[in-house]
Amino acid sequence: MSAVLPNTARFGFVPMKPSDLDAVLAVEQRVYAFPWTRGNFVDSLASGYSSWLMRDGEGMLGYAVMMLVLDEAHLLNISIVPERQQAGFGSVLLEHLFAVARSQAAVRMLLEVRPSNVAARAFYDRHGFVGIGERPGYYPAHQGREAALVMVRSL
Repeated sequence: MSAVLPNTARFGFVPMKPSDLDAVLAVEQRVYAFPWTRGNFVDSLASGYSSWLMRDGEGMLGYAVMMLVLDEAHLLNISIVPERQQAGFGSVLLEHLFAVARSQAAVRMLLEVRPSNVAARAFYDRHGFVGIGERPGYYPAHQGREAALVMVRSL
């Protein structure tokens, strides 16, 4: 089953800057029970991670942070503003990341996802990611810690 993507002609991707962080954090806090902190984003930008905003004529649709090391891309964060979710925008943003990773000679992309995040797991499954392992106690949870499912996709 392939995802139906929105018309991408009206989208733009721009590198994330420190001046974008207030808007990014406002979305991050609405999307996640355990959001990234400003420090997480600041550190990612300072480290030179591939960090992107996806925009249309109405403003920011989403953002993503990806670490590129040698021939691997590691997806650290991908988020779509809540009122624009379930419309194909996540797929467009992920395809952009695939293209960026390939342009930097990456041959595969890795990520971690909460096993309890059924929607995210289904999204990654649709985009060809497969589980390859688990990281115990990786994520904070309301009752202690939750494991992370490690997934990979060839580029």
